[in-house]
Order: sequence, then C-alpha cells, then structure tokens
Amino acid sequence: MTRFSKLWLAALLLAALLPACQKQNDSSFSPVPYLRNFSSVAELSDYLAWKPGRPALLSAHRGGPLPGYPENAIETFENILHYAPALIECDVRKTRDDALVMLHDEELDRTTTGKGLLAEHSLDEVSGLFLVDNEGRQTDYRIPTLDAVLEWARGKAVLTLDVKRGVSAEEVAEAIRRHEAQPYAVVITYTLEWAERFHQLDPDLMISASAKGPEGVARLLNSGIPANRLVAFVGVSEPDPAVYQELHNAGISTILGTMGNLDTRAAQRGISVYQSLIQNGATILSTDNVPLATRALH
Repeated sequence: MTRFSKLWLAALLLAALLPACQKQNDSSFSPVPYLRNFSSVAELSDYLAWKPGRPALLSAHRGGPLPGYPENAIETFENILHYAPALIECDVRKTRDDALVMLHDEELDRTTTGKGLLAEHSLDEVSGLFLVDNEGRQTDYRIPTLDAVLEWARGKAVLTLDVKRGVSAEEVAEAIRRHEAQPYAVVITYTLEWAERFHQLDPDLMISASAKGPEGVARLLNSGIPANRLVAFVGVSEPDPAVYQELHNAGISTILGTMGNLDTRAAQRGISVYQSLIQNGATILSTDNVPLATRALH
C-alpha cells in the first residue's frame, strides 16, 4: 500500500469514527435513548399542554442534525433521542410521482447527492441518493418516506411535521390516519386557515399553529380549534409577555424557535440563555443545538 493510500484510508476511518468519538466526549449523550410512547391523543394532548410548573421540552429542528447525521434522516432522529426526549421536527415534501418524503429544501443539492428539484424526480430516483450532513460529508443514509417515519416513531417519539408547499393537508392527514399516528404526530401550520383545515379533516389531530403578537393569539383563541388540540409557535425571538400569558391561561404550550440567533447566543454565552427563555415563558424550545439546550433542562 502506498503512503498516499494509507493516508486516504486513515482519513476515511477518522471520518467514520468521528460521530462515535464526539458522543463519548459529550456529557449530554445517554447510551439509553429517551423514548416517549403515547397510546391515545388524550395522552399526547396532556403531555403537550401547559400547566403551572411543567418542565420545558425541546424540539429537534430538522430532526437534530449533527456531524455525521444529516437533516431529516431516521438515523438522525434515533441519535438525537440519546440527548433528550425531543420532539422530532421534520419536513414533508412531494416527489414527481406524488410520494411524500422527508426533505427540507425544494432542491436536492444541499442535503443529498442528487441535483435539481425534488419535484422533478420520482421516488425511485431519490431512493437511490445518499444524504449529506451539514458539514458537506456524504453519509450512508437515505431519504426516508413519510410512511417510514410514521412507522419508526411509534412508541419512540413525537413528530412535528412541517408540511412544505405543494403538499396538501389532505395527503398528510390521510397518511397520519392510515398509520393511526394521531397519538404521536403534530402538524405544523403557518396560517390560521391551514390550521382550521387540518382540524376539519381530523378533529383528533394535534396542531402547531402560529400565534405571533397579541392579535395573532386572539385570532387563534377565537378560531374554534379546541385548546387541547393546540400548541402555539410564537416566533424566533421572544414575544410580548402578554402572548405567553394569554396562551398559558388557555392551557396552550408555547414553542419558541431558537434556531439561528438565539442558538448562536447560547453557544457563545452558555446555557443561561436557554434557561432565561424558559423562565420568561417558553414551554418548548425548537433548537438546532439539542446537545447544548438539553443541559438547560437539568
């Protein structure tokens, strides 16, 4: 073997071992995963509801990608559950032949070995691609279908499904119903009309609805969607305290998106950033840094 070949082999071996080494050096990592198993919508609703003194939760944005673990991969979901009993936020898109798969971007280029728009490729075509992590490294993992993710999550985790443009509410509601996944699936909506549509399709569905500002809260509370079917996304910066107050008075938990600026601030200043956000009223932190944020919960 030439010296170059030996160096190349060593580099490949190092890349393969990197995730395992990082786990061993991360005090947040538990060898036993944190699982959540709900058998009814009532159990899920009670788990997510706001109550005085309830512990905060984490939501793993895009499934919790880390080096060696790409966005929206089942293997990534499994890995992140070793850090916290996180909600698994993941993205639903559609292929050319109307298959529902998990991918954040419209294009394949950033997170897979493919090129071009997902909507211009069939399920068979994208099934042969490999996922790429956020450091640009190809992994052995594949793009999962929504069906596969709904089956994987049973007895393990709560999913929050970010339904992307081009995917209908009917398609997602039917997939959840087909897998009897209402006890562990939440649909993310960005408009009140979209939230109301999901509720009409399946009154048992838990819905994450946007409630930005006091006016947005008032519209949501007056929508006719029961509070026990709602969690509320309040934005990616801290809202008016009245937003937390009104939603909590209705028993609705609040999701604050820390991805971006707030996660960056926490990485620089420490977990006190997350602790302050929780003390101010955030019930669920949707984060890109589960390993750090989980330390704020203990």
